[in-house]
Amino acid sequence: MFFNEDFIASVEDNPVVGIVEACNRVIDRLDQISEGQGWEDEQHELLWEAGAFIQLVMDTNEFDTGLTLPEATGDINSNCSVLYEYITEIKSTFEEQSIKLKVESYTSRYSTALKSSFAYEFSQGDLEKIQTLVSELRSQISGNKRLEDDHKRRLLKRLEHLQSELHKRVSDLDRFWGLVGDAGVVLGKLGDDAKPIVDRIREMAEIVWKTQVRSEELPSDSNNPMLGHEENTGADE
Repeated sequence: MFFNEDFIASVEDNPVVGIVEACNRVIDRLDQISEGQGWEDEQHELLWEAGAFIQLVMDTNEFDTGLTLPEATGDINSNCSVLYEYITEIKSTFEEQSIKLKVESYTSRYSTALKSSFAYEFSQGDLEKIQTLVSELRSQISGNKRLEDDHKRRLLKRLEHLQSELHKRVSDLDRFWGLVGDAGVVLGKLGDDAKPIVDRIREMAEIVWKTQVRSEELPSDSNNPMLGHEENTGADE
């Protein structure tokens, strides 16, 4: 495959930036293998593979650009010309949005570093505990025999991104709450075998919820309904 598994995982995590990067990689590769004598089989295969991948990413994410993968014909030169035009148009369409996302990422990164701006702030102890839990989760997921390889890769990639953005001050907690949803999927697939993974995600979620409660100035005894807390009805007394 022209696009390796690590790149595909990165595109799943950030499809807009990923589509632009996919287009750039294809165009760069075409420049390397072109000999100025028209389209050859190698370029033809590359363009179809890349075009199919890019179209699938757009369909999966429901991006409506008005651009669709061209129909195949028996003429290599015709196919390559329209495919190249398709890929360059896709690149142009998503490039502006990709730049905006990068700027937003820089803004978010620096805003959390400025004490005057709002951010969720972990205690040093909680930060270290989360780091430990992430490492334990990585081991539990990697060693689980019942999880499919693709599912493992997605979970490990999510942990990698979470850990790379884990600082004492963070602008949002979306990646953490995404893990709660992942825990539900793993539980559905593995049942009781998922307990070591689910328990660590639950423990991490408790820390994150307490941090959110503190930052949002909610009552300190507020429970998060996402974590499955049950009200004390007194029935056990």
